[in-house]
Amino acid sequence: MMLSKNEVRKKRKIRIRKRLSGTTERPRLVVFRSNLHIYAQIVDDLSGVTLAQTSSITLNKGGAKVACNKVGAEQVGKEVARIALEKNIKTVVFDRNGYLYHGRVKAVADAAREGGLEF
Repeated sequence: MMLSKNEVRKKRKIRIRKRLSGTTERPRLVVFRSNLHIYAQIVDDLSGVTLAQTSSITLNKGGAKVACNKVGAEQVGKEVARIALEKNIKTVVFDRNGYLYHGRVKAVADAAREGGLEF
């Protein structure tokens, strides 16, 4: 039986999450991408709380035109970094959520670093 692309990603995600966990001092920056949008959130796994989140949807509601490409992913990365720094979150653990580290996922990570987050 062949696994779908998404099932393979979910298996990879489980393998990654065994080693990766966000703490209060160093929360986890999670990236999720769909065909239409890209999402980023900062999670404290110890208390199970989302500390900051943004997506291409919320940026579109704010008035900016954000497409689901590398440019849109960069905007999401900069915005999540800005929100995190407002809440005094400076260092995070990057969780690529099973996706390969290139394209839109890499664009979010690079923009978040550029925005001031350390990981």
